[in-house]
Amino acid sequence: MKRVVLATGGTGGHIYPAVATARELTRRGYAVSLLGQSGGMEERVAAEAGLEFHGVLAGKFARSASGLDPRQALKALRGLAQARRYLKRLRPGVVVGYGGFASLPGVLAAQSLGLPTVLHEQNARLGLTQRLALRRSRAIGTAYPEVAGLKPQLATLVGMPVREEWLLRQEANARLGLQDGPLTIFVMGGSQGSVALNSAVPGVLREVLGAAGLSPDDGVQVIHSTGPRWLGEVLPQVQGLGWYRAVGYLDSVAAWSACDLAITRAGTSTLAEAAFYGVPVIMVPLPGSAEDHQRFNARSVQASGAGRMVEQDAMSRELGGVVLECLDAEVRATMQRAARGRSPQGAASRLADLAELHFR
Repeated sequence: MKRVVLATGGTGGHIYPAVATARELTRRGYAVSLLGQSGGMEERVAAEAGLEFHGVLAGKFARSASGLDPRQALKALRGLAQARRYLKRLRPGVVVGYGGFASLPGVLAAQSLGLPTVLHEQNARLGLTQRLALRRSRAIGTAYPEVAGLKPQLATLVGMPVREEWLLRQEANARLGLQDGPLTIFVMGGSQGSVALNSAVPGVLREVLGAAGLSPDDGVQVIHSTGPRWLGEVLPQVQGLGWYRAVGYLDSVAAWSACDLAITRAGTSTLAEAAFYGVPVIMVPLPGSAEDHQRFNARSVQASGAGRMVEQDAMSRELGGVVLECLDAEVRATMQRAARGRSPQGAASRLADLAELHFR
């Protein structure tokens, strides 16, 4: 059977697009394997998705004045050797790399063996690992029309692969324990949660919504995905607020299907999901994200009219006002139209097309 290997891992923004592409390639009759970091999040997600997974060591390329930690360099070299052994056995016709340090052993191993490689760049700025692999890759698909650090003629715009599933609002509300009718705000800081959003958002929403006299009876409710690790820190902040529900983890399809407005980080996977569901988004970019990509992402979405950006250090001053602005139905309708114009629907199919084009 024809086989494709998807090299991915590290964060949900790299992993879930690979899972979406894997489903599309499987539908087309390919055998698909994920290759990533042993013990990483990708191993768990692959198991949940029923996908074959091969784990290797992956050195993390931390950016510091002292350069790469020698121990991490050694792990990367050992991971490269492990990936070569897997690829020699699997003999894929193409390897697709999704960026992030956990994808690099698989991509570089494939290139060292002369296997075709295709890259997918999720962000509006080209990442370090993709720069290292770009020269010997056959193609690079992008999620944004323009990617800083990448010549336009080298890129193929495919979008960001997401789970293309919807739920009816009533079913989504039932799954999440929400009421039918109120305007729903979804708060989510990424697959692992965000300490900054968890700390600031409950207080800001309590203040601005309370000052406006809003509650579920008046038409507003909140569902907040804190990340499992941080739930215990958020629950005391929302105790007694019947309109604010905090959970450690929830089904993203249900959450996006249920919500009217989201407050999130600015990872491309999150922003692609917001666009797919046509949800206006208030973005708080992660300071110090690799290559400052979250700020580039947020600026791109804001320029399109689909979202508003608030810097993390300005949340206490600015977030409440932006939320109140976005509660206006006309403002939200304009943002919804812009979001739908950025929808990544069909992205998994387009990236699968690119992989097939270079399959050997």
